[in-house]
Amino acid sequence: MKRRLLFGERMLLGDGTEPFNAVIPFRLRGTFKLEDIKRALSKIQHKHPWLRALIAHDEKNVPWFDVPESTISIPVRILARQHEDQWQEESKREWRTPFNYEKLPLIRFVWIKGENVSDMLFAFHHCLCDGGSAMAFLYEFLQVLDNPSADIGVEKPILGIQDVVPAKILNSRRQKLKAKFIGRLAATAIKYIPVGKKAVERQNDYLMHWKFDQKTSRELVSYCKSNKVTVNTFLCAAVLQAFKKVKGTAAFNKVSCPVDIRRFATQIKNDHIFAFGLMIVVSANEKMGFLENVRSMQEAVAKKTAKLNPYITMMVMESGHDALNNFTKLLKNGKSSNDCMFSNLGRIQIPHQYKEFTVDTIFSPSVIGPLGNTTTLVVSTYREEMDFSFVGSEGYLPHAEALAIRDEIVKTVHQQIEYLVVS
Repeated sequence: MKRRLLFGERMLLGDGTEPFNAVIPFRLRGTFKLEDIKRALSKIQHKHPWLRALIAHDEKNVPWFDVPESTISIPVRILARQHEDQWQEESKREWRTPFNYEKLPLIRFVWIKGENVSDMLFAFHHCLCDGGSAMAFLYEFLQVLDNPSADIGVEKPILGIQDVVPAKILNSRRQKLKAKFIGRLAATAIKYIPVGKKAVERQNDYLMHWKFDQKTSRELVSYCKSNKVTVNTFLCAAVLQAFKKVKGTAAFNKVSCPVDIRRFATQIKNDHIFAFGLMIVVSANEKMGFLENVRSMQEAVAKKTAKLNPYITMMVMESGHDALNNFTKLLKNGKSSNDCMFSNLGRIQIPHQYKEFTVDTIFSPSVIGPLGNTTTLVVSTYREEMDFSFVGSEGYLPHAEALAIRDEIVKTVHQQIEYLVVS
């Protein structure tokens, strides 16, 4: 089984010399055997063909996912658990470690082994899948780790754009011409946008992590419900305000927010291994008060989201493979135009209590790559606790400023909750 990488996947893959890796860490309470972990990994590989895939290049140097006849197991690295924050050190190590994708799968596993508590990490190349897909195979891994005979099914994988875009759109002469026209227009524009001769020096990468306890998390959700805004939009506003306070006129007042394509393209199931995403950019009206601003932003988010068209977007991108190098160069060497990427995975629907172990926590994923500004904030909610992973690089956002931004976000959340309690 094989398929050619889509435009977005090729962009994330790059030439293989620079990692673009994502990490999902989680903490389990219980005792485990290596053979059981390997069996569970084998089971999820059996379900998902692309978790077995290598990368092969054809005669035109185009990369393909290629599933070998004989499965190559997901590599496992084991180390002794020494302290609570070791998973953060290992996350950063996994960011920096390229995948030898011609010989090994695009996913690996780290077991930070303790006596009764273990921290575990899935590390995967971002071209393989997004956070939604990763949560699906994490759920399945825990199922079969607890019960090796559990039936997790077999994925019918996406084999190309034809499995996502409905045939009546994909084969429509009008839609094909529209996609090609937009694609050519974009490719021409990208070609002439001035960019620097070399990328920004990233310097040291860092990871900051914090949680809101159940009480604070519930109060934040109540605040958003009472004001008819989403937690996502509220946090976007808090992030933008924090950047403005810390960076002043150097802030861009722009946050990029991934939107799950599965909301629009129902052909992509929750357990599909797939990396394509949609994006909107959110800005604040700096003349408004915080709550008025959040409500205004909510209206803007609704309008922008309604305009998203995953099918045409994919068709446009697939028409532009010849512009890939110019587009990648623009992302790498062009001036940053947004403050950060903000991604909210929402509630993680994974059980806490299993027969053989308990899931103490699932930390928010982290991801970092070479395509421009690395500043990324990922939030997720597990067991009613909001969990934050803030990733950045000194060359884009100094660590001291990132710490101040974190403090401002936390301060804003507590201030707004207090307003709700008082009112």
